[in-house]
Amino acid sequence: MTQLTAPPVPAVVDSLGAPWPASARPGPGGELLVGGVGLAEAAERFGTPLYVVDEAEVRARARAYRQALPHAEVLYAAKAFLCSAMAEWVAEEGLGLDVCSSGELWLAASAGFPAQRILLHGNAKSPEELRLARRLRVGRIVIDGPAEIARLAALVAADTPQRVLVRVVPGIAAGHHAAVRTGVGGQKFGFPIEGGDAADAVARVLAQPALDLTGLHCHLGSQITTIEPFLQAVDALVLLLAEVRDRHGVELPELDLGGGHGITYLPGDAEFDLPEFALRVTDRLAVRCAEAGLEVPRLIVEPGRAIAGPAAVAVYRVLSVKHTADGRSFAAVDGGMSDNPRPALYGSPYSVRLVGRRSDAGSARVDVVGRHCEAGDVLVRDAVLPADLRPGDLLAVPAAGAYQLSMASGYNLVGRPAVAAVKDGRARLLIRRETVEDFRLREVGR
Repeated sequence: MTQLTAPPVPAVVDSLGAPWPASARPGPGGELLVGGVGLAEAAERFGTPLYVVDEAEVRARARAYRQALPHAEVLYAAKAFLCSAMAEWVAEEGLGLDVCSSGELWLAASAGFPAQRILLHGNAKSPEELRLARRLRVGRIVIDGPAEIARLAALVAADTPQRVLVRVVPGIAAGHHAAVRTGVGGQKFGFPIEGGDAADAVARVLAQPALDLTGLHCHLGSQITTIEPFLQAVDALVLLLAEVRDRHGVELPELDLGGGHGITYLPGDAEFDLPEFALRVTDRLAVRCAEAGLEVPRLIVEPGRAIAGPAAVAVYRVLSVKHTADGRSFAAVDGGMSDNPRPALYGSPYSVRLVGRRSDAGSARVDVVGRHCEAGDVLVRDAVLPADLRPGDLLAVPAAGAYQLSMASGYNLVGRPAVAAVKDGRARLLIRRETVEDFRLREVGR
């Protein structure tokens, strides 16, 4: 492994903090405790790769949103990560749920999540998904395209109207990567305000007696760490609310600003400031509504990553360490892009730490790579790890709770990892490891 001489880099970071869970602290013998449970202990018990979720952190982050926005409605964005336990935790903390598929909707319903606190959206809802949403009596459905207006209205009796929001595109670019900037034109989501598509969609919905239009919805992007884009969205949407009032004589009572609130992935990263968001957005909304002569609509927000992301740690076992002639070093682990596609998709950076043993060796630079047949299967580039890193070692990657397992695949027929919850020094399995037998059982003939 390439030795570092100047400047030396410490092998172990003594102060954890972000991006690790708040409960993370060093334990004896190089162990790292999360929720009072050693990660090496959890790996020994449940195997690797393993995702360890701190229940207390999920609950605390959900509670922080309720406290910062006491008059708003907070919906947990299930696409970040959903399982029955997660649905239970956020429900008990007073949050609603934002889902975007029949799978997420069925899981939430089977977990007992109150249907009236569920919002369904997505740019390509099938007729079957809309029928399921109606059958389960979900609270709101977000209209995302012209075809959905007539399709949904045909499923609804006029005496039991469906509450809906219209998703609009305010023309605001925000987010960490072009692939997730959904508030600008020229992409698949919503109705652009510019050009009048959003106003026309509102008019069409209002003309349907079976649909009860309660407000406007927008989602600007993902991993946003500044407040200004949300203030711009408030400005644009209040203007549209005033246009709806003037054109149709209707004041819509809800305004959904979506989510996309960013988290820390590397020490020193900027992080979304929830108290500042709550203060500035609610103030801006009140001011703009007063200027337009509107009643202030109820604010809705949809955090996902900001609740789930920092609460989990991924634990991998090193399978091999390789040194190349050009001086590079690679540590291959038993997971990779099948359980975390974000580095390959977006170039997303992560930090990593050796757990389970103490090393007195110097530090070295090493690329932590996955096991899959892709050169781009790199989890952490140029990581600083002990120079004596060897097969069998355990590596922990923080900020692993969002958009990893939710986007996991079966590439190379590698099963998705297990998920364990930790709390107060106890660990329990939430999701078992996917096996080769699971893949085989999907086959129906040959």
